[in-house]
Amino acid sequence: MLLHEVGPNKGARKSRIRRGRGDASGYGSFSGRGCKGQNARSGGGVKLGFEGGQTPLWKRMPKMKGFRNPNRVAFLAVNLLKIENNYENGETVNELTLLEKGIISSTNSPIKILGSGELTKKVTFENVAFSSGAKAKAEKSGSTILGLDAE
Repeated sequence: MLLHEVGPNKGARKSRIRRGRGDASGYGSFSGRGCKGQNARSGGGVKLGFEGGQTPLWKRMPKMKGFRNPNRVAFLAVNLLKIENNYENGETVNELTLLEKGIISSTNSPIKILGSGELTKKVTFENVAFSSGAKAKAEKSGSTILGLDAE
């Protein structure tokens, strides 16, 4: 095999369709545009979404009220009751320990501790957000808060 003999594989290169070059080409006479009509003319056709004068779908749909904030932060909620039942005195509550104990299923979202239930154990909270009620209960139990809600 010589360099000047190398070429593309059979069928790898396909020639473009040459319309309007006689009936023998397969694309002669009407050139694949059918017979007369709006789409047969040069520059013809209708704009996107046009339905022949019928009210288009996008206009028939109701307008949705409200607003969806693209910057909203969705927290994973964890109640104090879960902390009370799953942790011992002196343990640390953070993303990894919550994941290990099966309280949360992923660490993709930030975590917020909510105030449902009572906390009697002294635990250390790391990098979690608190509701006001949960923070008061955690401080009352003598727990330490480090990270997000530490002051």
